[in-house]
Amino acid sequence: MKSFPASIKDGIEFAAELFSKAKRAVVLTGAGISTPSGIPDFRSEGTGLWSRDEPMEVASLNTFRTNPEKFYAWFHPLANQIFEAKPNGAHLALAELESRGHIRSIATQNIDLLHQKAGSKNVIELHGSLATLSCTQCFQQVESTPYLKPFVEKGEIPHCPHCGAVLKPDVILFGEQLPQKAWFNAQRASRECDLMVVAGSSLEVLPVAGLPMQALDRGAHLVIINNSPTYLDVRADSVLQGDVADIIPAIAELVGNG
Repeated sequence: MKSFPASIKDGIEFAAELFSKAKRAVVLTGAGISTPSGIPDFRSEGTGLWSRDEPMEVASLNTFRTNPEKFYAWFHPLANQIFEAKPNGAHLALAELESRGHIRSIATQNIDLLHQKAGSKNVIELHGSLATLSCTQCFQQVESTPYLKPFVEKGEIPHCPHCGAVLKPDVILFGEQLPQKAWFNAQRASRECDLMVVAGSSLEVLPVAGLPMQALDRGAHLVIINNSPTYLDVRADSVLQGDVADIIPAIAELVGNG
């Protein structure tokens, strides 16, 4: 196991103990779990996407409808980073814990498919994903790879093969509601879990930030792993401030050895 300060080491051991005892553990992940894979988060000062761009101007549903070229110009470098990214140790460790039966589901705010690439099966995508694109006119849905690859490599904006209209990635933009089925499943998982682990999320974006409260209100344990404080640190059983790509594999190793 990687060397950690004593306080973090104790927290890792306690988190591993909670995982080992849990019957219905749920993990909620945010952008911070994918930054070690080279995908920028949104709110970090100086490096986050929203420190450089105004979200409502580039990543809103209204912008896409009125000026899809502006959206795709902003999205291109991010799509390239997502397209090239590989799962890091945190994604792989969570997939391993799931395969051993220690995790019931992963609810993620990320659109990068890295959990699935790592091998996780039960992933609830709260903000959609890049797996598919949908037509803005005839509403046909297509697999994304044949369209995103030319977009990443040549900047070609994807168009519908049926009617020729612009295709929209099936991700949630500002001004859109969360996918109803995913939101329902995440709420149910939160209410039924006996352990919730928040990994790489600052818990600043509603309504997803309220999911851990639903778990706490029903008596679940809460572990928070994040680089910065969250509003629920005072309610958590264990708060581990550090790199999720180091901490989660260490937890998984102890669970495996236990």
